[in-house]
Amino acid sequence: MPARQHIIAVIKMADLPIHDPTGRKLDKAWLTILLIPLLIALFLPKAFVPTLTFTAEAFLGTAPFIIFAILAIAYLKATGAESTLAKAFVGREIRMIFLAALFGGISPFCSCEVIPFIAALLAVGAPLSAVMAFWLSSPLMDPAMFLITSGTLGFDFAIAKTISAIGLGLMGGFTIKALMPTGVFADPLKNFAGSGCGCGANPFTGKPHWAFWTEANRRETFGREALSNALFLSKWLILAYMIEALMIRYIPAEWVASTLGGDGLQPIFLGALLGAPAYLNGYAAVPLIAGLLEQGMAQGAAMSFVLAGGVSSIPAAVAVWALVKPRVFFTYLGLAFVGSLIAGSVWQTIA
Repeated sequence: MPARQHIIAVIKMADLPIHDPTGRKLDKAWLTILLIPLLIALFLPKAFVPTLTFTAEAFLGTAPFIIFAILAIAYLKATGAESTLAKAFVGREIRMIFLAALFGGISPFCSCEVIPFIAALLAVGAPLSAVMAFWLSSPLMDPAMFLITSGTLGFDFAIAKTISAIGLGLMGGFTIKALMPTGVFADPLKNFAGSGCGCGANPFTGKPHWAFWTEANRRETFGREALSNALFLSKWLILAYMIEALMIRYIPAEWVASTLGGDGLQPIFLGALLGAPAYLNGYAAVPLIAGLLEQGMAQGAAMSFVLAGGVSSIPAAVAVWALVKPRVFFTYLGLAFVGSLIAGSVWQTIA
């Protein structure tokens, strides 16, 4: 089997349903991390040591950013800072759109947690424009993503992606606001029967308690969130660094440069088009993009890839599909694609 087919087969393993003999679902990412070195040793023995060495060095190089991100997210969770998001949806519609895009672009909360919050807002009549602004920007950037992106792709790229995330939210919010008088987005909400994702109660109620260490339950939350995020970030980054090592070694730079390199709209369009099916995870995408850039990928294509892929990734898209009617959902995807093309074109020009 050619080396490139080996790499593709290994990547696809992360999507296979795997169960242990007791019937419990096993973590596919960790199993893939264990299987990759075994398969490399069997089929690509010359790549075994270089792949592990590259992965270890890359992970250790990113470790300070990972540790800071883990502690920051755990602190925000333990203090109950989610409740501050509700402030974005109070007041005049234009103000809501701006705050929703801004909060979405910097909030550290997953799409799953946002479901009950957004459902409640839409049910009580919050403008779809502000909700769309939040939904478009929230999957793209958070404190952990910013730190890891800065450490791998550079501070400038991280800043540009943050600005693009907020800009995409603003574009979506004001587009929806302009189209609302047509009636096409009237009654956008599906019948909602709960998130079904195990998130529990609405996490956006109450007030933040910044000195979380004074309460035992908040200290417990801090420890639980720190461990959970450490495992989450570690598994996806280790997996991504392994794939990056193989990609740099076996995917010809000429092929990447000819397909996703160069000037013009074509590489940016292809980056956005490939973003959704190729997007493993927001954190895993960062090292993969670093590898593609090293092989000749255009800066604009990299930006359009991470933006289109982030919004249309399965967790983010499912969160939207679960709540709103198809016309709203496909508008969401269309706005993401167009916005990623615009951001990619701008970044291509100034990078």
